[in-house]
Amino acid sequence: MSLKTFKPYTKSTRGTILVDKEGLWKGKPFKALLALKKSSKGRNHYGRITARNRAGGHKKKYRNIDFYRKKNDSPATVERIEYDPNRSCHIMLVKFDDGERQYYLAPQKIKVGDKVENGRNKEIKVGNCMPLQDIPVGIDIHNVEIQPGGGGKIARSAGTSVTISGLDGNYSLIKLASGEVRKIDSRSLATIGVLSNPDQKNIKIGKAGRSRWLGRRPHTRGVVKNPVDHPHGGGEGKSAGGRHPVSPKGQSAKGLKTRDNKRTDKFIVKRRNKRKDTK
Repeated sequence: MSLKTFKPYTKSTRGTILVDKEGLWKGKPFKALLALKKSSKGRNHYGRITARNRAGGHKKKYRNIDFYRKKNDSPATVERIEYDPNRSCHIMLVKFDDGERQYYLAPQKIKVGDKVENGRNKEIKVGNCMPLQDIPVGIDIHNVEIQPGGGGKIARSAGTSVTISGLDGNYSLIKLASGEVRKIDSRSLATIGVLSNPDQKNIKIGKAGRSRWLGRRPHTRGVVKNPVDHPHGGGEGKSAGGRHPVSPKGQSAKGLKTRDNKRTDKFIVKRRNKRKDTK
């Protein structure tokens, strides 16, 4: 995939950079693997807003992706590679020898007609899924399970992957993109390769309307609000907020550690790298 630029014929095309979808399936998605998706508008199951400035957006259906890859010892053929509006990477429709079809996450360098397999002792080839104990050190992998049989949880977005950096008894040491090194059960499944659509991070959407299509509403700064609406609100004239940056509920926005899961601390071998100051 490559990036597509536009000549500034209109204000909305000036500076717009999108991903070229050449080579992707142009028809409708596979109907049997679709499901209705109701927009939550940023609310949780109690109806309380937990993600602000989220509403609207283009109507879309959910594609049921198989993150478990449990259909073993039956090769599947890649029928087509598709765009998925629900995630940043592309997906692929595969057909097994018995006629069953599934959606998988599509890695880079996969092509229509390629064969993919799941299970033990398979070839180290892009798209194949196998336990961590069968994958050599240094191989790029994605869709990694945290618990055996729990389905892929790590490295599922566009252009991402993690690397096996070593072994520790019954555990594999996985180096994440953040620099964190984590122990994961060697029986957990992972898929070979780096995920597709790495140019997703270089997109410039070009106009406010495209943000609304994505379900993103306008964001208002706290310092221009009233004191009743935000801790930074109020003040005489143009003010700077009067305190360190906080959320609307008063939680610090300057590096406050919110991780509170001591049960899994023992699996973290090395913490993620500290973010470099960009100023």
